[in-house]
Amino acid sequence: MAHFSFQRGDQVEVCSKLEGFLGSYYEATIVANMGTNYVIQYNHLVEEFNDSVPLKETVKAAEVRPLPPEIREANAVFHVGDRIDAYDLDGWWVGTISSEENGSGHQSVFFETTGQELDYPVLKLRVHQDWRNGKWVLSKKTKRSAVR
Repeated sequence: MAHFSFQRGDQVEVCSKLEGFLGSYYEATIVANMGTNYVIQYNHLVEEFNDSVPLKETVKAAEVRPLPPEIREANAVFHVGDRIDAYDLDGWWVGTISSEENGSGHQSVFFETTGQELDYPVLKLRVHQDWRNGKWVLSKKTKRSAVR
């Protein structure tokens, strides 16, 4: 795996490894590079007992990736089986499109980590990209059998 180093002030996404949040990514800013770990400050998450203070944590370097490039297509419509990220609860959650857009501007998304299927406005969806060996790779379509 290619080593990628971030510096103070870099905008990144942090992958949550916590139960119930597995497969979600949160935008953050690098506060300090500590070699194998980073001190980060989340852009949209706050301290549990003081919601005016942004949450800071020390995370493993393997849990940090750069912000993915924005992929926008005019009148973007996702199709059943497309791997996407849905923005919810202040983070991006990896899921799979489970229904075609029906004119309502919403699509259903199935989340393998929770077994839930939820509807989202298309504007809260983005193409899922994987960070591999220091490069962004478009996610491959999932087999339809994996979609509920």
